[in-house]
Amino acid sequence: MERIVECVPNFSEGRRPEVIRAIAEAILSPGTDTVPGDVRILHMDSGKAANRTVITFAGSPEAVAEAAFRGVRKAAELIDMRVQHGTHPRSGATDVLPLVPVKGITLEECAIMARRLAERIFMELGIPCYCYEAAAFRPERKRLEVCRSGEYESLREKIADPERRPDFGPEEYNGTVACSGAVNVGARDFLIAVNFNLDTASVETATEIAKDVRESGRVVRRHMETVRIPGTLEGCKAIGWYIEEYGIAQVSMNITDIRATPLHKAFVEVCRAAVRHGVNVTGTEIIGLVPENVLTEAGRYFLAESCGSTAEDHRGLIDIAVRAMHLDDLCPFDPEKKILEYCM
Repeated sequence: MERIVECVPNFSEGRRPEVIRAIAEAILSPGTDTVPGDVRILHMDSGKAANRTVITFAGSPEAVAEAAFRGVRKAAELIDMRVQHGTHPRSGATDVLPLVPVKGITLEECAIMARRLAERIFMELGIPCYCYEAAAFRPERKRLEVCRSGEYESLREKIADPERRPDFGPEEYNGTVACSGAVNVGARDFLIAVNFNLDTASVETATEIAKDVRESGRVVRRHMETVRIPGTLEGCKAIGWYIEEYGIAQVSMNITDIRATPLHKAFVEVCRAAVRHGVNVTGTEIIGLVPENVLTEAGRYFLAESCGSTAEDHRGLIDIAVRAMHLDDLCPFDPEKKILEYCM
C-alpha cells in the first residue's frame, strides 16, 4: 500500500520572496539513492503582517522527513531570529513542523518520525526542538502553546530551566540558538487554520471574541478566586490580532478537531460572538489547504438553512460554502489551489 505523509512547516518569513523560494527549492532538492526526493509542494501561503509562510508538501515518509530537514536547514541559514518580527507567535526560523498521516500510515508512526526528526535537527544542526501533539514526551507538551510559551525571546531562560528546556537541545544558550531559535516538531491529524475578518481594527475586540469561542476560554477573578470560563467551541484555539496589510482585525483560529467543530460551526459561532461585541464578520480566510468534505459539509449546512434542501453536487456545495462564509473576501478563492484533494 502506498504510504503518504503531509508536512506543513511554518517558517518565520513572509516578506522576502527570495527567501521563501530558496526554502521551497531546498525542500524539493533531489534526494539520494537511499532517500528519494519524491515530494511535491501542494501549497504555499505567505502573510506580510504575520511575517510567516506555510509550505504544505507531501510524499513518502522517508522523503518527507528528508525534505523537512532540508527546509529547516535552509531556513536557519537565511532567517535571523535576532531581527525577525511579525504579528504571529513564533519561536524559531522554522516555528512549527507537523507531520500529518494521509494514507497507509498511522498517527503513531508519524509521532515516531517526528521524534527522530527532532533529534536529527538538534544533533546535526544544533537547533533545539520541542516535540508536541502526538509526538510529545510529556503530557503538558501536547499543546503547542505550552512548547511555544514566551516565544523566541524567552529561549535563554527556558534552556536554563530544567522544567522548560527543549526535548532536544543544548545545555546552554548559544549563538546557534540566538540565530535560529527553536523548532516545534509534532505529529497531528489534519487541522484547519482559518482567520475570520472583522469590520473593525480593534485588536481588543478581536481578542475578546477569541476568548468567547476558543475551548480554553478566559480566566476571570470571582470572589477572590481565579476561575476559567471555557469557550463555546470544542477543539479550537484562537487569538485576536491586527493585520496591517488589510487594515482590519481578525480572529485567528486553529480548529484541531474538525469532527467536534466543523468549519461552518466555527464561522456561525464567531459571527454570533462578534455581534455581541458590536461588530460583524465580513469574511473568512483559510490558511493553507482544506479537505473537500469540510466545504461540502458547510455547503449542505448553509443550503439547508436557506431553503431546506440538500440536493446539490459537490461543486455546487463548494460554491455555496464559498459564498456563505465569504471565503473570497480578501482574495479570490480557487478550489483547485485550496482544496487538498485537488492538489494531490
